[in-house]
Amino acid sequence: MTALGNARVLVVVYGVLALAATGRSVYQLITKFADAPFAYVLSAVAAVVYIVATVALARGNRALAQWSMAFELVGVVVVGVLSYVDASLFPRDTVWSHFGAGYLWIPLALPVLGLWWLAKGRAK
Repeated sequence: MTALGNARVLVVVYGVLALAATGRSVYQLITKFADAPFAYVLSAVAAVVYIVATVALARGNRALAQWSMAFELVGVVVVGVLSYVDASLFPRDTVWSHFGAGYLWIPLALPVLGLWWLAKGRAK
């Protein structure tokens, strides 16, 4: 059990997303960087945010978890909108493109659920 109580599900989901995003971004940066450098660096940034959120939740660092989830939410909304409005900005998909559609929209749903969970816990 984490210091934040029953956050194990969030930790596991964030951990899986962190592994998936990290693996994908490392592969893309190494093998395809010239194809879409901005998109692939952005995917690496998303991976780092997921790692930070995972560690923050696991260690019970509520402030860092909230910051990383808020950053993630802003990122996925901004990149999601831009990927529809101007597809030329993202010639290849990022983790946050199309609101995380390539990851079953988990990148959009997860920070909302995480921030809700953190706010619910604070109200107690």
